[in-house]
Amino acid sequence: MADQLATKSVSKRPEFAALLTMNPMFAGLGEDAIRSIASLCTRRHLDEGEVLFQKGDQGDALYGVRRGRVRIETGTAAGGRLTLNVLGPGDLFGEIAIFDGQPRTADAIAAEASELFMVRRSDFLAHLEREPRTTLRLLELLCQRIRWVTDRMEEAVLLPLHARLARRLCALADDFGSEVHISQEELGVYVGAARESVNRQLQEWRRAGIIELRRGRISLLDIERLSAAATGE
Repeated sequence: MADQLATKSVSKRPEFAALLTMNPMFAGLGEDAIRSIASLCTRRHLDEGEVLFQKGDQGDALYGVRRGRVRIETGTAAGGRLTLNVLGPGDLFGEIAIFDGQPRTADAIAAEASELFMVRRSDFLAHLEREPRTTLRLLELLCQRIRWVTDRMEEAVLLPLHARLARRLCALADDFGSEVHISQEELGVYVGAARESVNRQLQEWRRAGIIELRRGRISLLDIERLSAAATGE
């Protein structure tokens, strides 16, 4: 009953089809295949701070963000929280679990009021049997995710804070534009550093005219210099 209340039949399937068309995972599949996938989706609304799923929950759906932001998080051995990714409109997630049905490997929490498209695993697997090209696209995406995780591990071990921080800001800017809505505390969790250390670096970039700081927001004024910092220069 609760699940029925949480999800509704989607009246905006053409919008979901457009989202799929713009995503590298589905781009090039063709109009008919995109419409077929979009016809499988339902819609789910999340309030700010609401948990979509937790680590260990059964992986039974693929999600696409229509509006809002969703944080992918995990716990640390010391009892803290580590943000693995921040997803916004147009992003898809849940690809691994929708393949194998195994438990979720992280938590998904709404960073703000959000609306999601959802495709259930059972429906999607049936579609994959009919559309092997979709399977190939998803395999490519999973390989990209493996590369992304490898890069994050490399950052944590090898790169200094200013380079990790610059990389994260540039990545967020690619997704959300030059004005990034994120607190310094969240950013600290994101790069694995104390808020105080993050603040010192941000203040240095502010004085250099690279960024502008506002409450809960960071405006990136000089992407070129920030990108240079991301390489360790």
